[in-house]
This record gives sequence, C-alpha cells and structure tokens, in this order.
Amino acid sequence: MVTTIQLRENVKDSLNKMKEKENETYEEVILKMMHNIEDQKRKQKQLLKEGYIEMAKETISLHKEWSLADKDWD
Repeated sequence: MVTTIQLRENVKDSLNKMKEKENETYEEVILKMMHNIEDQKRKQKQLLKEGYIEMAKETISLHKEWSLADKDWD
C-alpha cells in the first residue's frame, strides 16, 4: 500500500539534497537514513560495551594494585 505524507518545503529540499541519484525516491532516501541510524546505534552500543570492558579491566588492575599496597601496611 502506498500512502501520501505531507512535508514542509524545507524538509523536501533537504531530502532532495540527500538524493544520490536524480531518480532516487524519497522512500529510498528515508530508508537509507533509517539504516544509517540503526548502524550508528549498533556502533555506539558496541563502543560503549568496549569502553565498559576497558573500565572494568582498569578497575580490576587498580584493585589488585591497592590490595598489594594494603598488605605492605600491615
């Protein structure tokens, strides 16, 4: 089913600028944007995960370091 949507002229102009080919449809442009957003979300999630893993490793390392220092105080 095909439907019609209303867009402000400035949105239409922006979509036109995003077209890679002259005959590319607005639907193709919007789908491409949606895929890009999903890719960015996936990449951001992966980067956050990697960052948390690095932080955990650093925390473990600091804990070990301080545990050894604590033994020296006794």
